Amino acid sequence: MSQTDLVEIVIHGRGGQGSVTAANLLVSAALKDGNKGLQAFPIFGAERRGAPVRAFARISENEIHLRSEIYSPDIVIVQDESIMDLVDVLKGLKDDGKILINTRKSPKDFPFSKKYNVATVDATSIALKYDITVGGIPVVNTPILGAVPKILSKVTLPSIQKTVMEKWKGTAGEKNVKATQEAFDTVEVDT
Repeated sequence: MSQTDLVEIVIHGRGGQGSVTAANLLVSAALKDGNKGLQAFPIFGAERRGAPVRAFARISENEIHLRSEIYSPDIVIVQDESIMDLVDVLKGLKDDGKILINTRKSPKDFPFSKKYNVATVDATSIALKYDITVGGIPVVNTPILGAVPKILSKVTLPSIQKTVMEKWKGTAGEKNVKATQEAFDTVEVDT
């Protein structure tokens, strides 16, 4: 079986930002879009709120037989720009790889934008605008997921929004859906 349609994604964030939830929501949305091979899993250690964490997602139209950590991702999602000072988020990223960063900066502001396809979205401001917080700290997982369909054709915004509404009912779901829409509308993609 060929895995040429396989997309591997690494999500870098901080404990409490919802990296694991983001990976789970992403693959749930991809299932709604007809993908059959899906995996979402974290790497856990002694992480605590604010410490760097990683979560992984694999999406394919076919069954996935791999059972390892992702070492050569197609896409990297950075939920907290400051992590880039602590962790080599580009490690293993394929030459034609894509990186989505939660930042106020433009894609061209990053020196690696000449080598990789960079997209940026201010997920923190969006989370604060819609009061998606825990203890006053913005949770950026749903806003940043709204930007993903702009860099990944295997998942659509309506599927992400439906998945979000299934996870959070009522007002919480509605504000998270609004956040995904705003991120989708405001993400900057360097082409």
